Amino acid sequence: MPARSSFDYAVVRVVPRVEREEFVNAGVVLFCLERGFLGARVELDRARVTALCPHADLDAIAAHLEAIPRICAGGQGAGPIGALSVRERFHWLTAPRSTMVQLSPVHSGLCDDPDRALERLFQRLVRPPAPPQDPR
Repeated sequence: MPARSSFDYAVVRVVPRVEREEFVNAGVVLFCLERGFLGARVELDRARVTALCPHADLDAIAAHLEAIPRICAGGQGAGPIGALSVRERFHWLTAPRSTMVQLSPVHSGLCDDPDRALERLFQRLVRPPAPPQDPR
């Protein structure tokens, strides 16, 4: 059984009105240096964003979100940032910004499989919680 690996992650946030500092979690970026892994999962919940800002430019926000997994994958499809190392791309993504798409502070954890850890974090931090079960 392979040893557990440390990883760093940040939550992708949509901040439709930066001056109000309200946000909707829209994804997770996970970096595991030991396994050479940099991945992201994003999903725009349009209803939650428009609840904060009815006139938000959802198409522009979606385009910015869609760029994040491309940057993680690297290569020509990610533009000049795609030529950077995995570590440099993660640090570029997580650099503080005052824009409609921001990443949270970086957190860390341990995992056996970075893909599974990314999916677990996405389900826990981005997807709305399931309604409580009826105890009857």
